[in-house]
Amino acid sequence: MDFTFTEEQQAAVEAAKAVFSGVAPDGVPSPALTAGPVADEFDRPLWAKLADADLLSLVVSPEYGGAGLDPIALCLVLRESARVLARVPLLETSAVAMAVERYGSAGLRDEILPGVGRGELVITVGANGRTGHDPAELAVTARRDTGREDDRDTGQADGWLLDGVQTGVPWAHSADRIAVPAHTPDGRAVLALVPRTRDGMVQAEQISTSGERFAEVTLDSVRVDASELIDAEGAWEWLRHLLTTGTCALSLGLGEGVLAMTSAYTGKREQFGFPVATFQAVAVQAADRYIDLRAMEATLWQAAWRLTPPRDSAGVGGPLPVAGDVAVAKIWASEGVRRVVQTAQHLHGGFGADTDYPLHRYHAWAKQLELSLGPAAAHEEALGDLLAAHPLG
Repeated sequence: MDFTFTEEQQAAVEAAKAVFSGVAPDGVPSPALTAGPVADEFDRPLWAKLADADLLSLVVSPEYGGAGLDPIALCLVLRESARVLARVPLLETSAVAMAVERYGSAGLRDEILPGVGRGELVITVGANGRTGHDPAELAVTARRDTGREDDRDTGQADGWLLDGVQTGVPWAHSADRIAVPAHTPDGRAVLALVPRTRDGMVQAEQISTSGERFAEVTLDSVRVDASELIDAEGAWEWLRHLLTTGTCALSLGLGEGVLAMTSAYTGKREQFGFPVATFQAVAVQAADRYIDLRAMEATLWQAAWRLTPPRDSAGVGGPLPVAGDVAVAKIWASEGVRRVVQTAQHLHGGFGADTDYPLHRYHAWAKQLELSLGPAAAHEEALGDLLAAHPLG
């Protein structure tokens, strides 16, 4: 594996730093102070700036007006966004766009990708099922719709009906489309890109641990055309891996931002006439968290590299399927981001629990990311199963 980033990837990082430099991590109230969500929707002005900087078209191919970069570039930008807790659906929209380009029909690509690159189309994705491995675990079913008379008359009975519930869907109230993973009666996983206002789709408000407005989406015989559905083999699994890897990138960026805050604070906070950063107990704890972050970084780039071209059905070659590298990244990210924020609050003392100080919001976001990734023990078990099925050496 080559850890050197390309000139295009490095340029994406510089563009992201320029856009996110003006973002205040405490731009909305602390979730501890609000009875409802911290804001009605995501940061639309920031979204417009990302579009102007061509960061929303970063992963869209030049054919559709983008730069055609890869999952590594996306993770680099997500890392920068999390340093300032940028409240935008960058991961969801970009990941679904990449799945559409890789697995979708020509018509779906023409419909989706230009709008994504210009910032005109916001897409989110159903959260439950991200960590599942069996298509039958998906909470929504997809069945053929052959009952409409106009379809029977034209011989074009190619629609689908979706039934089920997606819970904890981020940005659902603001998205133009919701990418809904579902399973068919024969056990295949499919992905439907459903307009938010489609008949039969109902949203109930939920509030995330970070205070963002999520939704429980109920689908009652929601009809989608065949052109709105991706049923290519491996499409949902690949998207799920990309979403998970992107979440690991968010965890890394958040952790790095928190460690920088902690370093600055302990460097100026004095006890007994000396900065507390010079005390051995403080230095050792900070060093342990630095090691966590470097492990999170190494495993993140390994997972992102496995999802990057040249791509075939199994991704870039390795001793295990790509799911193995994603599992390792999840283990380090879910555990590491929790340890980093806990140590940060400990070293900040009572100041770390002050809701007027940004660290409180970082802690809430870290907990949300940890919950999204799932417990490390579950990923260790999945990794063990993969090792049993693909012995090394």
